[in-house]
Amino acid sequence: MNNTKDIIFKSAVKIFSNNGYNGATMDAIAADAGVAKGTLYYHFKSKEKIFKYIVLEGMNIIKKEIEEVANKEQNSLSKLKVLCKIQLGLVYERKEFFKVIMSQLWGQEGRQLELREAVNKYIIYIEKYLQDAINEGTIKDGDTYSMAYTLFGTICSAAVYELINEDKQHANKDKKKYGNMIDNIINYVLSGIMK
Repeated sequence: MNNTKDIIFKSAVKIFSNNGYNGATMDAIAADAGVAKGTLYYHFKSKEKIFKYIVLEGMNIIKKEIEEVANKEQNSLSKLKVLCKIQLGLVYERKEFFKVIMSQLWGQEGRQLELREAVNKYIIYIEKYLQDAINEGTIKDGDTYSMAYTLFGTICSAAVYELINEDKQHANKDKKKYGNMIDNIINYVLSGIMK
C-alpha cells in the first residue's frame, strides 16, 4: 500500500466507523486524510470502492499478521491460539475497523454481500488451522466449518462486549487485563474442542 493510499485507508476506516456507511462522505474522507478530493477520486472512484478496499485490505492485513506469527509456531494448537490472539487484538487495537466490519455484515447491497464473502473466506482460512489440529490429534474430530464459525463468532462476541463497554469504568483499558482477557477467551473456546 503506498503512503497516500495508507492515509486514505486510515481516514476511511475512521469516517466509516464514526458515521456509518450512509453517513460517510467522500468529502469527509478527503478532509480527514488531508488530501484533495481529486487525489481521493484518483485512487477511488466512489465511496463503495473505498469501502471494498478497506475491507479487503484489512482482512489481508489480519491474514498476513496471523501467517507471520503462526509460521513460527511448532504445532497447530499454538497456531490456533495465535489466530485467536490476533483476531482479538484486532478488536482492542483496531476497534474502528472492527466496527466497520460488524456494521455492514447485514443487508443485501453489493458491499454487504462482498463483505460476507470476505468473512466466509476468512472462516475457510480458520478451518485450515482446525483441520491441521485434528490431523495432529490435538483437537477433537468434527465439522471444521462449524468449529471455525463458532471460534470466529465467540471472538466477535467478546469484541461486541468491548465495544459496548468501551466507555464504561470496567472496560479493559490496561494491557495486562487485555492480555488476561485474551488468554481466558482462548482457553474457554479451545477447551471445548481440545482432546
